[in-house]
Amino acid sequence: MSSHPPIVESPHAPLVWEGLWLDESATQAFATQLAQGLAQWPGGRDARIELRGNLGAGKTTLVRHLLRAAGVTGRIKSPTYAVVEPHQAGSGDSAWPIWHFDFYRFNDPQEWEDAGFRDIFAGPGLKLMEWPDKVAGQLPPPDWVIALEALDEDQRRVRIRAATPAGQAWLNAMSTFMPHASATGGVDAS
Repeated sequence: MSSHPPIVESPHAPLVWEGLWLDESATQAFATQLAQGLAQWPGGRDARIELRGNLGAGKTTLVRHLLRAAGVTGRIKSPTYAVVEPHQAGSGDSAWPIWHFDFYRFNDPQEWEDAGFRDIFAGPGLKLMEWPDKVAGQLPPPDWVIALEALDEDQRRVRIRAATPAGQAWLNAMSTFMPHASATGGVDAS
């Protein structure tokens, strides 16, 4: 048996949480916990979260619940036609910007650059991105990728992959309560 440390270590696999939301109330419970976490975690208010899934998977529903839980008031519109909807969460010294993007209508990743979104992504605020594949190669790396799959009218299969060290720390923090907001779940290092 050797007492020497290995010369090459395998890279750490990204953290992944998988679960099932039985209905919209489970989505809302998750969004509430996420909003609380993002407001408290180091760098959470500047997180980049990609939302993936087919039409009707529940991406915009998740964002609406997240925005409400973060303290956004007033009408919350889908950015499908406007491409981006800016929001302000909280008030006073605790206020923070949230940007909700929907790149569904983009036909060329260059449209992202032409729209001037580089400045928004360089600035502060939470960035929530639907259809990020439409601007492939333009976006900075996400902290989280949340993939939603509609199983029926109510149930959603959810997979959250942490893609940055900060995202991994946040997923570790959330994993302590996420099983309570879903029927199944846990942190899996696959």
